[in-house]
Amino acid sequence: MTTLEDQPPQAVHGRVAELAEIRAGAARGPSERATEAQHAKGKLTARERLALLFDDGEFTEVEGLRRHRATGFGLEDRRPYTDGVVTGWGRVHGRVVFAYAHDFRIFGGSLGEAHAEKIHKIMDMASAAGGPLVGLCDGAGARIQEGVSALAGYGGIFRRNVRNSGVIPQISVIMGPCAGGAAYSPALTDFVFMVRGTAQMFITGPDVIKAVTGETISQDELGGADPHTTLSGVADFAYDDEADCLADVRHLLSLLPANNRELPPAQATSDPADRRTEALASLVPADPHRPYDIRLVIEEIVDDGEYFETHAAWAANVVCALARLDGQVVGIVANQPSSLAGVLDIGSSEKAARFVQTCDAFNIPLVTLVDVPGFLPGVDQEHGGIIRHGAKLLYAYCNATVPRVQLILRKAYGGAYIVMDSRSIGSDLSLAWPINEIAVMGAEGAADVVFRREIAAAPDPELARKQYMEEYRAQLMHPYHAVERGLVDDVIDPAETRARLVDALAMLRAKHVPLPSRKHGNQPQ
Repeated sequence: MTTLEDQPPQAVHGRVAELAEIRAGAARGPSERATEAQHAKGKLTARERLALLFDDGEFTEVEGLRRHRATGFGLEDRRPYTDGVVTGWGRVHGRVVFAYAHDFRIFGGSLGEAHAEKIHKIMDMASAAGGPLVGLCDGAGARIQEGVSALAGYGGIFRRNVRNSGVIPQISVIMGPCAGGAAYSPALTDFVFMVRGTAQMFITGPDVIKAVTGETISQDELGGADPHTTLSGVADFAYDDEADCLADVRHLLSLLPANNRELPPAQATSDPADRRTEALASLVPADPHRPYDIRLVIEEIVDDGEYFETHAAWAANVVCALARLDGQVVGIVANQPSSLAGVLDIGSSEKAARFVQTCDAFNIPLVTLVDVPGFLPGVDQEHGGIIRHGAKLLYAYCNATVPRVQLILRKAYGGAYIVMDSRSIGSDLSLAWPINEIAVMGAEGAADVVFRREIAAAPDPELARKQYMEEYRAQLMHPYHAVERGLVDDVIDPAETRARLVDALAMLRAKHVPLPSRKHGNQPQ
């Protein structure tokens, strides 16, 4: 048998040159025309996107020469390298990250057997190595010509999404169509990014909807970036161009651990841990009815005023953000008084519950800033399932084992106070400002209920109501009522907020909570 050593040098060199030519052809893609068509839509190619995602030159491709083996419908004559998806690993800020990117120029990025197996392999590699996985989605769904094999490929992706959930960070970036069953994979991941004008996600498209219901709607109106970041909550972030989108994917990765066995990466900061936050006293009005922007409070507290908000445009009455305190990553959940007075409703409960679960899965401590008047009343809320949706947030907090610090800024009424990580559901430390009001309900409502007969019988009911309100407020809503009963650990000067939070989280850094023996909990749906 002839071995490599027996072959003349020129034969080896010829093979190497052939390999280089094949690789170059695979990297170029099917044709210049296809590339120009991709660019004309305002979209980058798969490799151009990967170049923006990873550090310079830090990408190793896997199965770059893979080709499908399907026959029929002319497929046997069209067997391009990569089969329409580029997979591999590289480094983002020096840390290993795995990725796959659909190449819309090849079969419209549609998923066939070989295409799916490449994605399965990179997902398995990410799981085994304990590294984040990023999917750059731009595909036309299942490859119709390959039939059930394509559908089985999606099943394998979904199963791996679920298996990796809470084990490694999974990020989906929608940069083109993602329709039908393909849309379920992003829905199973931790964070979803979308690009305006080019990205669409939906189960049934506009044509099917029109045929079935008679409704007329465009693809963007149905499943574009804005509907999914403002109405459905399917996507966390929306961007006007791909470069900005991928820059923020890189930033998000810098805030997440590689896997659930590691802590999030710390970062040196020049912002003093004991910096006084004097501005907070002016940012938050003492009057519980006056609105303000909680984002300004977050900016004052965190390192260098920088935070990364998720789902900013959806359920705006609660703010969920990743930030750093003394260089350590924290997750912040905060009521937003400038939107619906900061009440909890169906959307905000779901949003906050999902964020709490994500932080808990990846060892990110939680800071909860409370200024909540209660749950939003209304027939729509009750019939829409506010009970079970509110229970999701309660379940998420009760189930979380990461360090948890609650800070009550102003009001905290009723069941919403309990749900917003109170001591009674397991918060490690509860702090409050001296303008806090913690009660079953506000003084107005309490007076109307408790002193209803007395007010009705009084010569001047309105004056009597005000007097009873003040009596209730003085007895049960003064700033030290909860701390006297051990339900709040300390009342602090707002100027000490940053220093006290940093100190508390440092104390809790080695927190360990043994979990009960069970297969899994049965969280509210």
